[in-house]
Amino acid sequence: MLQALLAGVASIKAQQTRMNVIGNNLANVNTTSYKGSRVTFQDMIAQTIRGASRPNANLGGTNPVQYGLGVLISGTDINNEQGSLSATNRPTDLAIQGNGFFMTSNNDRVAYTRDGAFDIDAEGVLVHRSTGERVLGWTADPATGVFDQNQVVGTQSTLVIPIGQRTAVQVSTTASFAGNLDAGDPIVAAPLPPLGDPAWRVASVRTFDSLGAPQDLTIHFIKSNTGEWTWQVTSDSGSTVTGGGTLQFDGSGILTSGSPASITITPAAGGAPAFDVELDFSRIGQLNTETQVQSAGQNGFPPGSLQGFSIGVDGTITGLFTNGLTRPLGRIAMVIFPNSNGLERMGNNMWRATDNSGLPVVGASKSGGRGSINAGFLEQSNIDIGNEFTDLIVTQRGFQANTKVVTTVDEMLQDLINMKR
Repeated sequence: MLQALLAGVASIKAQQTRMNVIGNNLANVNTTSYKGSRVTFQDMIAQTIRGASRPNANLGGTNPVQYGLGVLISGTDINNEQGSLSATNRPTDLAIQGNGFFMTSNNDRVAYTRDGAFDIDAEGVLVHRSTGERVLGWTADPATGVFDQNQVVGTQSTLVIPIGQRTAVQVSTTASFAGNLDAGDPIVAAPLPPLGDPAWRVASVRTFDSLGAPQDLTIHFIKSNTGEWTWQVTSDSGSTVTGGGTLQFDGSGILTSGSPASITITPAAGGAPAFDVELDFSRIGQLNTETQVQSAGQNGFPPGSLQGFSIGVDGTITGLFTNGLTRPLGRIAMVIFPNSNGLERMGNNMWRATDNSGLPVVGASKSGGRGSINAGFLEQSNIDIGNEFTDLIVTQRGFQANTKVVTTVDEMLQDLINMKR
């Protein structure tokens, strides 16, 4: 009878533990990115009264005679299933769709979380809103927007989004033109007249040097042969321009050679170095109608300050500048584990690696089995209230049944003691 009493007591303890886990799950039903837990039981070692015997010529075999000694908690498993995504429309709220964790640091250690409720602090650093821990990733070069994902992500790999505190320019490297050169223009034989003569047709474009200063150029065209136009470039900003050439057209007025062509601009003032610009004339034709050539665009930008940002599904933080330039500021790092169920809870929606989680594998989202990042969303708890309530009832009944075993054994022991009277 004592074994039955002890088995009942062991089961009561196990049911209490299961109730604790269920209560914690229900308490976190609205916790961002919370992953529920479940308790699994295992039976204790069984006491063998009689072992099994082999069959022989006269008798058949007999099975072992055993009875169990109770129940134990075998583990508390984590349910890492995806939680539903809830729209928040905050650009710094991020939700992971698929596998992976964000990396955060308090400068002493790295923690992992799926809670993407981030914000920007007074220094422009991207931080975890509730704890202030800094989000980790790769920072882009301010001048070029290029970042190196081969760099190791550590406690100092913080991401900065300095709204209003960073300026950016982009030197012009390409300029394109579109339009028509009049096939009916008379051929001007060498030597060509000086620039400014009415025989020259012109088009203008504004480019920018490495300091963001405008460099206004005028492209001069003159018909120098059948199907051939000679072009030269001058600067309206006082700078020196070297380069020129010819454009060749076939009988249908289609450009056959001469594009692209490169020129070099040496700024007259400001201290900016000389820079090359590739001119694209491929959208110019030669038809028997009036000449009309205009700039179709160039890729340079004047100075502008950072006024906003966006975060893409691959974790790239793209800065939006007042001059219209968009440039990467960095990329948020994500990590996966060989066994994410082996992670240990730290509180504050944070996890730490353990010996059984395996080493973290760092990379960008949407690569190597990592999920995608969705800006403006948060992942909700994956707790199913219906399942939890069902487990709550089953646990309650299990607890009641085992308390009944304890009280019944107690009554039987009392009857045994009363036999002496």
